[in-house]
Amino acid sequence: MLMLILNVVYVLVAIAMIVLILLQRGAGAAAGSGFGAGASGTVFGARGASNFLSKSTKWLAVVFFGISLFMAWYATHSARPVVQQDLGVMGQLEVPAAPVAAPGELPPPAAASEVPAAAPAASEVPAPAQEENAQEAATPAE
Repeated sequence: MLMLILNVVYVLVAIAMIVLILLQRGAGAAAGSGFGAGASGTVFGARGASNFLSKSTKWLAVVFFGISLFMAWYATHSARPVVQQDLGVMGQLEVPAAPVAAPGELPPPAAASEVPAAAPAASEVPAPAQEENAQEAATPAE
């Protein structure tokens, strides 16, 4: 229940921070005051909205990071230990360890049963009889 309440507050603080940051005037906003945009600064008093908005943003950021750190701490300390899973047949499978070569040495050669047989070389493959008969018929007899 605590995490649900914190998550709701967390989202509300994040939305409030976004709104307050977007309401603040940038560095180039003073140029707009010559065209009548400066009148909106009197809503928050003679000093303008910058002081109120910046302080509000600062405290919302402090709350945001505080909730973030607390939720991370709470999640790690309330984690349940991992329960050993029943893997069935895969839990009984034993894989033999392959021999490891020391650094600088070649790995041991593979067993003869692991090496696939090579295909016969081109010189060992007999030529089809049809090609030989076709060549003999193409050459004229003298």
